[in-house]
Amino acid sequence: MSPSSSSSLIHGISISVSDDEEASGRVRVRVRRKRHRHPASAARRRLLRRAARLCAPLLLATVAVSLLLYESYRLSPSSPTPPPAANLTRVDHTGAARAADGARKPCLKILGPEKLQNLEPPEVPEQNLSVKKVVYKSSLLHIGDEDSSRTEISCFNSFTGYQTLNEREESFKMKEITTVHCGFYNENGGFKVSDVDKDYMRSCSVVVATCAFGGGDDLHQPIGMIEVSTKKVCYVAFWDEVTRAAQEEEGNKIGENLMIGLWRIILVRDLPFSDQRLNGKIPKLISHRLFPMARYSIWVDSKSQFRKDPLGVLEALLWRSNSSLALSEHGARSSLYDEGKAIVKKHKATPEEVKVQLDQYRQDGIPDEKRFNGKKALAEASVIVRDHGPLTNLFMCLWFNEVARFTSRDQLSFPYVLRRLRMPGVHLFPVCTRKDLVNSFGHRRKVKPLARERR
Repeated sequence: MSPSSSSSLIHGISISVSDDEEASGRVRVRVRRKRHRHPASAARRRLLRRAARLCAPLLLATVAVSLLLYESYRLSPSSPTPPPAANLTRVDHTGAARAADGARKPCLKILGPEKLQNLEPPEVPEQNLSVKKVVYKSSLLHIGDEDSSRTEISCFNSFTGYQTLNEREESFKMKEITTVHCGFYNENGGFKVSDVDKDYMRSCSVVVATCAFGGGDDLHQPIGMIEVSTKKVCYVAFWDEVTRAAQEEEGNKIGENLMIGLWRIILVRDLPFSDQRLNGKIPKLISHRLFPMARYSIWVDSKSQFRKDPLGVLEALLWRSNSSLALSEHGARSSLYDEGKAIVKKHKATPEEVKVQLDQYRQDGIPDEKRFNGKKALAEASVIVRDHGPLTNLFMCLWFNEVARFTSRDQLSFPYVLRRLRMPGVHLFPVCTRKDLVNSFGHRRKVKPLARERR
């Protein structure tokens, strides 16, 4: 203790008194609390500090190794592991099988090029069909037609003939020799082609056909066929003068050989209908009247590009399954009555036209069902693959007559004919197969209607 200060300790409280403070009588008290140390806490802290010093190098080494492994994996060639067996494929709304990575698998299984090289149409077997011959009505054979059954919406004229309701009912009764209306009723009814074109059409045994009337669509060259097929198959496009003029403006001129690319162009004069959609139904639905010697035909809408080998398509969709007629299921709807509502909503026909047609179908006992023989009851007919046998020809004639009697929307009349005729060998393939058959480009421009309609 210095001489200038004195201190005393009372129960752990230190009281320091300076000489000056003593002189003045003031005392400054400074309290110092004792620290109570906990031995366990101190030991824990020492242990943590020691662990941190020891583990820090190990942690850094682990991070470095992880980074090296990641870079090695990223730079190495990818080798995806297969998904579980139960999850290998799934089916989307078009009917297409998809792998686990989302890639769509082809629905249409076409033979390889080697087998296609030697592929020939099979011999027509002896079939015990109820229809062995179809006779087409004409004004030369049937004088004094009754015109009493024509409705306000029907497009019957000298091309179609004037089918009565009784004749319509009789046409669905299959007989060995069946007589029906099927276009070309009167020699002055229209749809005229040159004698040179007629000779060419008679030479075709397998046909891929399309048409563009009124200048509506461009001509899409077919792709995907082998060279042998181009020599065995006729590719025929039906045009009118309006389409030819529109295509010449685009630089697509008909050559001296009457060809543009693979397509043989056939110019049609004197079209029967002012509605160009109805004119298009002639090569679409009754191609057997245009190609009398053909055994098979494939129809492709003008908005689409055919992209498969035609003989391979016939083998896949007809010969392999012993079918006579193949076309796509409808992608959006299954019921013809639902389709009627959609047609009115999209302004593709008037409500009055659709009502007349559907009322007749209800009266004829067609149910509002979405399935027929396990398939959708509604079809999408932008691609039609068919043989030219008697029963199939009858089916197509009846379909054409419904289109001429009612609306031109063939989706409405197809399920009616299918249910009424009950023809075997109709193959409704899934939408994904149609997408494998064609590339769809949509309609290029609005068609120009004819100034008048033939009656």
